[in-house]
Amino acid sequence: MKRAHFPYSPDRSWHLAVTVISFISLSFLLALTFIQGNSSFFETQPKFSFSDRAYGGLPELSRFAYLISGTKGDGPRVKQLLQAVYHPRNYYVLHLDLEASDSERMELAKYVKSERVVGEFENVIVIGNADLVTYKEAQDWDWFVNLSASDYPLMSQD
Repeated sequence: MKRAHFPYSPDRSWHLAVTVISFISLSFLLALTFIQGNSSFFETQPKFSFSDRAYGGLPELSRFAYLISGTKGDGPRVKQLLQAVYHPRNYYVLHLDLEASDSERMELAKYVKSERVVGEFENVIVIGNADLVTYKEAQDWDWFVNLSASDYPLMSQD
């Protein structure tokens, strides 16, 4: 009996199947890359919405509303905390309680008016009197954060 030059071996039969499947898959993928026109296979709209003011094509960031409160002598720490957490998209309410003097409140208000970035976005409010209950202005925010002058953030919002 004569033997074949390439004997059939059951151990190598998977090579042919893998080669055929690879060729078909590659052909299918190449065909998909050249298809033009509307197809329901491809998604034409992004999954998240973009706002008109989105930064760099990224999804819109959450807006925070911060209440930063302090007491007598906390004016410098309130300023430092505002500088640490400030982001133009957020809202900030600065409040000094009854123990703080009117001059401290005025100094805090002058500081806010003198800051160029804060003045441009107009998103920081200093409560002039000790009564905080009456403030209801900013309503377009996603999260509320209550901070005291002794708090300090460990990381930025970005």
